[in-house]
Amino acid sequence: MRIDKFLWCVRLHKSRSLASEACQRGRVRLNDREVKPSAEVGVGDRVAVRQPPIWRVYRITEMPRTRMAAKLVPAHLADETPWEDLREQEMARMVRSGYRPAGEGRPTKRDRRDLDRAWGDEG
Repeated sequence: MRIDKFLWCVRLHKSRSLASEACQRGRVRLNDREVKPSAEVGVGDRVAVRQPPIWRVYRITEMPRTRMAAKLVPAHLADETPWEDLREQEMARMVRSGYRPAGEGRPTKRDRRDLDRAWGDEG
């Protein structure tokens, strides 16, 4: 199976064209080398996908026949991303969100002023 189709089938990209574009831009690696969208994948191959600021690494355990439900993806992929990288990604998410806990909604005017003071943007 082509790697762009595989990435779409296991829901690592929303569309096959986005998966192809990621391959062309060097954001996908197969067995530690950059590949074109037409590269063939098989069981046992390692696929790395760039999710800034880290590379997510997966091992293919089973080949899908077509796009599958999200619940079935773990049967086809084994996540081998190091824990240190996952922590780094979580820290980057927290920095981008301004350290706001999920579900708290938009910052109030007071929260916005506090954030501006903390970041040195007093105006």
